Amino acid sequence: MVSLGLLASLLAICITSSLAKRTPTTDVRCPGYEATNVSQGDSYLVADLVFAGNCSLYNKDITNLRLLVEYQSGSRLHVLIGDSDYNVYQVQEQVLPRPRTQNVTASSAELKFSYTKSPFSFQVTRASTGETLFDTSSEPLIFESQFVQVQTTLPQDANLYGLGEHSDDFRLAASNYERSFWNAESPYIPRGRNLYGSHPVYFDHRLSGTHGVFLASASGMDINFGVNSAGQRYLQYTTIGGVLDFYFLAGPEPASVSKQYAEVVGLPAMMPYWIFGFHQCKYGWGDVGHVKQVMANYSAAGIPLETLWGDIDYMDRHEDFTTSPERYPHAEVRDLVASLHKNGQHYIVILDPGIHHQAGYATYDRGAEKDVFLKNADGSPYLGRQWAGEVVWPDWFAPSAQDWWTSEIKLFFDTSTGIDVDGLWVDMDEASNMCDLQCSGQAKAGAPRRARHSINWMSRYGPGQTPGPMKGLPNRNLLSPPYRINNHNGDLWGGTLATNIANADGSYQYDTHNLYGHMMAAATHDALLAARPTKRPFVLTRSTFAGSGRKAAHWFGDNASTWDDYRVSIAQMLAFAAIHAMPMVGSDVCGFNGDAEEKMCARWATLGAFQPFYRNHADITAPSQEFYRWGLVRDAAKKAIDARYRLLDYVYTAMHAASATGTPIASPLWFAYPRDANTFGIQTQWLWGDALIVSPVVDTDSQSVTFYLPNDVFYDFWTGEKVASQGAQVTVDNVAWTDIPVHIRGGSIVPLRAQSASTTAEVRSQNFTIVVAPGLDGTAKGGLYLDDGESLDVGSAKSDISFSWDGKTFQAAGTFGYATDVVVESVTVLGDSEQTKKGPWGLGQGFRFRF
Repeated sequence: MVSLGLLASLLAICITSSLAKRTPTTDVRCPGYEATNVSQGDSYLVADLVFAGNCSLYNKDITNLRLLVEYQSGSRLHVLIGDSDYNVYQVQEQVLPRPRTQNVTASSAELKFSYTKSPFSFQVTRASTGETLFDTSSEPLIFESQFVQVQTTLPQDANLYGLGEHSDDFRLAASNYERSFWNAESPYIPRGRNLYGSHPVYFDHRLSGTHGVFLASASGMDINFGVNSAGQRYLQYTTIGGVLDFYFLAGPEPASVSKQYAEVVGLPAMMPYWIFGFHQCKYGWGDVGHVKQVMANYSAAGIPLETLWGDIDYMDRHEDFTTSPERYPHAEVRDLVASLHKNGQHYIVILDPGIHHQAGYATYDRGAEKDVFLKNADGSPYLGRQWAGEVVWPDWFAPSAQDWWTSEIKLFFDTSTGIDVDGLWVDMDEASNMCDLQCSGQAKAGAPRRARHSINWMSRYGPGQTPGPMKGLPNRNLLSPPYRINNHNGDLWGGTLATNIANADGSYQYDTHNLYGHMMAAATHDALLAARPTKRPFVLTRSTFAGSGRKAAHWFGDNASTWDDYRVSIAQMLAFAAIHAMPMVGSDVCGFNGDAEEKMCARWATLGAFQPFYRNHADITAPSQEFYRWGLVRDAAKKAIDARYRLLDYVYTAMHAASATGTPIASPLWFAYPRDANTFGIQTQWLWGDALIVSPVVDTDSQSVTFYLPNDVFYDFWTGEKVASQGAQVTVDNVAWTDIPVHIRGGSIVPLRAQSASTTAEVRSQNFTIVVAPGLDGTAKGGLYLDDGESLDVGSAKSDISFSWDGKTFQAAGTFGYATDVVVESVTVLGDSEQTKKGPWGLGQGFRFRF
């Protein structure tokens, strides 16, 4: 039952929301700001920005701003505009550590900052070409308490990518397009809408070079692409709070921008070797016996299976850190895990953030004792609803939250007495709430609670500056701000936590909402690391923010079993792996929602095998779709997994490069061919590592595919046949349902295992064969990285080998610290007269020979 008082409150909120404006009045032009008290050094500029008049489109104008410009490195420029009192919210340093300036001189930097005094605007240009990359002069800066807007001009032929998470085209529409940032549960991944993650970074690719722009903001925002009355294209940021904290990345090579962005948000975590195996999950496996049968069926079908996953079925009453005594008895689950481990396989289970609000439930009791849950302003628990029923929510800013979460994970997943999982999966962490604003008591607005731990001050302010709390301005409408972003759930609080709830550090969910899943994933990663200090943790998260790749992998949420979602999965992978510094990503293969069709699932089984994270998963309402259930899908999966497992070390080597330097593990074709304009809009082909081009069949129920090969030489991955291209579309007909076109780029050397195996552990015992694919100049290069596949710190016990071919001589060089009995059986040079030289050559030392 809903009380009359609550109904009235909800009605008032709905009325307020319906009146909230989404765009400013067109006949009002704000006067902007004037730059004064400019102070400049060799590597920085600071200034006051003083409001030049009255605007107040939505809120009170903030009249005094502070500008900081830092030449942080030769390729990175930092521009921060915030309030002079440092009260406006800024993303906490412990959530997203920012890079410190290297204090390069402005004269030596590739990016140059210039400004116009009044009305204040700024420009960023590339020193080597003189091109303007960012220019805010077309519209004045607006900086109100809950409405911040800045606009930059765009080239007429703009090629922009990123700004995820979304399910739209990989290359963003340059006009009449809007991207909104507000993490939300998003069944069927709707098009043109905000989804599970917020990554306010875009790459601008031009024939002259590529650059990146990152706005380090967690605030809800809309980013609009349009054309003004003069025909000029623009990109406009509109946020409901926060500061303008820009990082400009010079590139100019596409992969260089990826590396530079990773340096800002954090290099991706190195993944364990086994995570590149094939994974199976389904919501709705009724009991542990059913799970064992799935495992047995995969074995009987001869399809390699690396990892089984437990959805919420395994829990007792959907409570974290429990097992169902009837369906998943603790002892039987332990036996299942032991059996998997004996076979060289793995087990991962799910955790949700909603903790059952039930006295006597030990996890809740211990959390309440440690004061780790979000509260209303009067100190009462803030209640919501998730799978367990009435729940409370961890406050990841609470000083004891990490200790509590770590303790729960250590206790339940103890290797000796608990469920010895190999990784954890955090879901519903946007956070998704099954009731709006309240369940058993309305969220009570009021003064913020006193921060329960000291503030970690940042050191990014000009000489002599002492920052304020940076936790958000007072007297804001935190539930229904006057500017309404285009959240597909309507009001900010729709389907999630009330945004007027304060965190333990004095900030509000209004400002930190987009960080919730990012922080839960990080807390889970750190808890696993505390439980097993020598092993690389694995965490899969649905909700993400900039920098989540430092500690977690990501899947693209609750997609659908449709051909369109099959196609969309490629663009989503490209955005995260190449633009968003999250290499370990993938979709629910064959789709999560709906009825998977055999031919579509066969195609998806082959496509998924050439993406980083490879898991089949379906909803409880969907029919079972394990690969062995159709003959065609079984055959497609066996062939695809065989190729994937032979390529595991090639992919693992790419993962090492991603974690060490930020080099993408998968990328669009224009990363390798940045001057070929034909590649700029391609979103159904991709580079897998730096040597393979994958070109799947994408048309519905088709056995024909047309794909593009740039001006280069290529080799068919399956046959070794040489294919010369002048930059042309290629059509291949009669592509079997078990096949996927893959080509090796000329100039590459690809290490392959000589044989596949049923588990990744068995793959590691197989010998190597090396394939040399000479380029147009007759040369080739490649590499191989080896370690034990799981240790957090391998020390010197690693091999980092470079391969080269000069047209006559093959050479292996590098470091050879990883001890192994595995050898190289053969080296094959592809081409008009294919040649093979037989080994064995040990991997403990370099080898060199002439053909």
